[in-house]
Amino acid sequence: MSKIEKLKIALSRVFDDNLRTSQWYNFIDYIIISLILISTIEVFLSTYPGIVERYGTLLHIIDYTTIGLFTVEIALRIWSADAIDKRYRGFWGRVRYCFSFYGFIDLLSIVPFYMSLFVQFPYSMLKVLRIARLLRIFRYMKAFGILKRAISSKRNEMVVSIQFIIIITLILSFILFFVEHEAQPDVYDNCWKAILWAFAQYIGDPGTFAENNPPITSTGYFIGCIIGVLGIAIFAVPAGLIGSGFTDVMEEDKKQKRQEENIKNIIHTFRFEKDHQHTRLYTVPRYKSISSIITQKFISENNIIDAVKHSHCMHLYNLANAINAVDRPHDRIVIINYKKNTSYGCFINRGSKITIVSTSGQREPINGWLAYHIAKIGGFNYVSKEVEPIADSHTSYYNINSGEQHPTLRRFLDDINSLARPGSWVIPIMGAKNPRSCPTQIHFSYNDADSNKAPGTIIDQPLLDKIYSEISQKMSDEYGYHCDKNRYYTMSEKNIAHHLKADNIFVMSIENFVWMFDSRYLAVIKTIADTLNSNIEPEKAKELPPEMLTRQSGKDYGMNNYTD
Repeated sequence: MSKIEKLKIALSRVFDDNLRTSQWYNFIDYIIISLILISTIEVFLSTYPGIVERYGTLLHIIDYTTIGLFTVEIALRIWSADAIDKRYRGFWGRVRYCFSFYGFIDLLSIVPFYMSLFVQFPYSMLKVLRIARLLRIFRYMKAFGILKRAISSKRNEMVVSIQFIIIITLILSFILFFVEHEAQPDVYDNCWKAILWAFAQYIGDPGTFAENNPPITSTGYFIGCIIGVLGIAIFAVPAGLIGSGFTDVMEEDKKQKRQEENIKNIIHTFRFEKDHQHTRLYTVPRYKSISSIITQKFISENNIIDAVKHSHCMHLYNLANAINAVDRPHDRIVIINYKKNTSYGCFINRGSKITIVSTSGQREPINGWLAYHIAKIGGFNYVSKEVEPIADSHTSYYNINSGEQHPTLRRFLDDINSLARPGSWVIPIMGAKNPRSCPTQIHFSYNDADSNKAPGTIIDQPLLDKIYSEISQKMSDEYGYHCDKNRYYTMSEKNIAHHLKADNIFVMSIENFVWMFDSRYLAVIKTIADTLNSNIEPEKAKELPPEMLTRQSGKDYGMNNYTD
């Protein structure tokens, strides 16, 4: 990311108009509000001749200073608009921003001043336009935001009600014309006069047209009564709808606040656990069952599911899907906490030649925990796909269809390829669910240069053979597990490996029961990470992250409390 893009992102946070965060740039918001109020007070004081006579110079200085600061602020808002919303990219995107509600108010607050330097405006008009700066404070007012959302939520109903009233009024106007034309043809000589009379009742009868041309027939009186009732309804119905919208919006805010609180409480259940028996390392738990959260945090099951659905760092998963059907698994719904710092999931560049990849996110979230911790313990780069670009479609990036060009996929691949350098390795980590009777538990898959299925993905074959031999030996001697190469799993021509630029790519698939039900799972992960390090990056000294060695009080829960 370039320095300019980082600056735009920083400015978008400064101008986020949110006064309820703890970030330092909220002070900028308060400074802007203060300038708006100072500018408004200056305009108010300038209406007193005595004050202008004594302090006119000071008022002019305040006016010019606030105008200058507003100009800088608004120029930066326009420049960084594309970081706030992608719709505002490019020249025409900036134009679109300028004609948005707040963008237009911003320009209205400064443009008249600069125009007055070249065009003579009436003094009163300039004063009116200057006081328009006070409108800028709306973006910081929660009440105005609620009103805007209430109107937006009920706009369809309001349009329908207004359409109904207009149509009924037109029908009544035609009837009024036909009955009144017979009685007073000089007054109601065409239908437009009847329409004008009816609608004049709704807007206070400007010009006293309706008052000077009243209906005189009984039917006309009756129609006038109906229009009088409609005149009440034309304001009462929208007011009622907006009131209902207020209630809905405030209920939504309460619900969102409850969701945020539930999300926070659920994440707090992911308190670091220490592997006392084997590695003595602290890690975020692999998963938490819904029943355990209910008993710990007293949150109902429905609220837990709702919180996970609306969170940006948790998945729901059925552990039965990770076990082969032959072993007759039982349904057990759990929550998995993951780290997210990009639009597709997670990207961590640790400057390593090794990049660990998790490709299946929501489809197989349990494997993301495994991949993340191999990368963390080993000090490797990490890239994971966690977010579904298409809602309710759990897509894996392990195999990629020809011609698939979704922006999320492209960025995912581009980020992995940005880590490529001479001698680099990419290792997608996958879960496997063969029966427990399967003779091997850790599967290496890649295509040799001699393979007829697809181009080779390994340049340094001797080093891969050495890595395989060491891991195979250690797994057998220390854990009783066995490895295989290209026996149960192989790469297809659609495999992600054929879209990557690294010199060496192989997939490591680990049987899920190895690290889901064996208490030695963290030791297995550390053995794999240490072996990769000693063979691929022996020259690079690495230390385990401090939060894995010592419990960090108050910062010992959830994936986001891991350092990168």
